[in-house]
Amino acid sequence: MALNIIDTIGNTPYVVVDSLPNYYAKLEGTNPFGSIKDRAAIYVMQKGYEQGIISKKTEIIESSSGNFAIALAAVCQLFGNKFTCVVDPNLTPLNQLILQSYGAKIVMASHADENGSFLRNRLDIVKDLIKKNPNLYWTNQYDNKTIREAYSNTIGKELIRDFQAIDFLFIPVSTCGTISGLSKKMKEAYPSIKIIAVDIVGSKIFDNHTKEKRYVPGMGASITPGNLNYAIIDEIVLVSEKEAINHCRSLLKKSILVGGSSGATSAAIEKYFDKSDMRKTIVAIFPDRGERYFSNIFNDAWCDEKILKKRETDVYAIR
Repeated sequence: MALNIIDTIGNTPYVVVDSLPNYYAKLEGTNPFGSIKDRAAIYVMQKGYEQGIISKKTEIIESSSGNFAIALAAVCQLFGNKFTCVVDPNLTPLNQLILQSYGAKIVMASHADENGSFLRNRLDIVKDLIKKNPNLYWTNQYDNKTIREAYSNTIGKELIRDFQAIDFLFIPVSTCGTISGLSKKMKEAYPSIKIIAVDIVGSKIFDNHTKEKRYVPGMGASITPGNLNYAIIDEIVLVSEKEAINHCRSLLKKSILVGGSSGATSAAIEKYFDKSDMRKTIVAIFPDRGERYFSNIFNDAWCDEKILKKRETDVYAIR
């Protein structure tokens, strides 16, 4: 049966990861625009139209250099809305080409903070552009009830449908929309479930005072997102960038090609579990696929420059 491209978002598959029995990874990279963010992009646009917040004349704006930007650009093209994406110099050439192919207007931030992050500058640009153009609608992936609902009402329902019980759910964090939307839903369905947040060294989500620089894209954040206030988290597992990269490459040897946040989640599961703990049902969210990371986490020269020299005391070898 022929489907609209929108109808192919969601119902993503699981793969059994053989490092532990009963360990299932949900492969969100199989969504049509490449990531779990497809769910939020379509949901926020559909709800916006239903509620009269968005019309055909509304221009959409967001701060993102990665998956949400690409998902929004694709969805806006389908709906016929103009899309402005505020990015920074860390935008990869591939992502820039994808955004431009979907018709996005790109605005570049230029002022980094003391940790080398451009996020605050990007958000300032968004707010300034909205002041100048009241026809802009900011989807605000960092603090948006509708985005939290998107994950609760889509991937949350799928997990409940597919598993009679889940003991542990590992979710990587960045804008925290996924973990905020999923955690409440899953706690209602499985009262004894443990929600494990996976973050990366250098992220300010749970440690606002860190001075570590981050290089792996798609993981962590340079602010504490407002979405986090709505998350129910049992434990936090912090992984290094080397660990995340190692696991991306280890998963690739199993023909599972995923991005940095998935590698970080895989690393967190390995760190968390004792090998004797074999009877638990573990579900991991793998947010995207790996093709967009060939210029960084799968690139030896990039890893040598950015990661190997960063923490020479780490015992993990990238290769």
